[in-house]
Amino acid sequence: MASERVTLTVADPEGEQKLDLSSPNRVIWPKTGITKAELADYFQTVSEPFLAANGARPVSLERFRSGIGGESFFSKNPPKGTPDFVDAVEVTYNSGRKHPQIVLNRPSAIVWAAQMNTIVFHPWASLATDTDNPVELRIDLDPQPGTDFADAVAAAHGLREVLREGDLEPFIKTSGNRGLHVFCPIVPEWEFLDVRHAVIAAGRELERRMPKQTTMSWWKEERGERIFIDFNQANRDRTMAGAYSPRALPAATVSTPVEWDELDGLDPSAFTVRSIPQRLADVGDPWADIQRSPGRIDTLLGWWEKDLDNGLGELSFPPDFPKMPGEPPRVQPSKMVAENWDEDGNRIED
Repeated sequence: MASERVTLTVADPEGEQKLDLSSPNRVIWPKTGITKAELADYFQTVSEPFLAANGARPVSLERFRSGIGGESFFSKNPPKGTPDFVDAVEVTYNSGRKHPQIVLNRPSAIVWAAQMNTIVFHPWASLATDTDNPVELRIDLDPQPGTDFADAVAAAHGLREVLREGDLEPFIKTSGNRGLHVFCPIVPEWEFLDVRHAVIAAGRELERRMPKQTTMSWWKEERGERIFIDFNQANRDRTMAGAYSPRALPAATVSTPVEWDELDGLDPSAFTVRSIPQRLADVGDPWADIQRSPGRIDTLLGWWEKDLDNGLGELSFPPDFPKMPGEPPRVQPSKMVAENWDEDGNRIED
């Protein structure tokens, strides 16, 4: 038996686009009853701010064949049969491999992603016109066990002061879960590794100012009850949920841009697939002007160099990355036997 199917009419800048949506009544979020059709409608409603934040850049699609309770997988490359209104760009991954990656440039492309059972969108920090140089400096403030959203808010206020002293203007959004994402628009004059070093410099300064509340420790056993400043989200091909992207969580929460004066007392669980359209109608998009005056990371890179001079070097990279120059040993501190590692962080073989 053929699955139920409806045809949607999506308003693109080039004109109307007809798009089939299969299984429109399939429930994506069982707790709320939100269906695939409702999700597609959400994307049409929020398409303008969604594309402003996530469009025109490589994006990974986190897809769920049977709703949030089922297995998920990522689509980076355009799958077979991708329609011509969904664009792509060749990117270079950390391994050096090159491959086309999906780019969303119009509302119909977002709805197509919903048809492909996408729930979470993970955009790169660089644009399709120059995939190697980010247009955003990104920092993920990640609550650890024993901390909560209010602790992340306190860390975010401190980080805002640090970044402003570093000549950047930060914007903020909820993660859609327990944390906060801080973005600074920057001119695309530096590659990912340079931007990562700028992030590390800002994170170290925040940690110095708030040592009991924040941590840069990559290893979970060392973090304690503090907010983790996730510097590795600044790496090439490392992404977080985009602005106005739903999350695969029971309440259908959405990663939502907010004003800084909204943070104190904010309830991030109030931002959902069903509530965001009304919020946009009432208050607009707090990130509407995010790319109006991009900043520079020269000051933060100066801090990075100063830290190097003071003996603070490179930090750990994610395990799927190639071993990087100056990187510490890739072993939990509690399991490390010093004599088994050289000064460059390489294991000494017997």
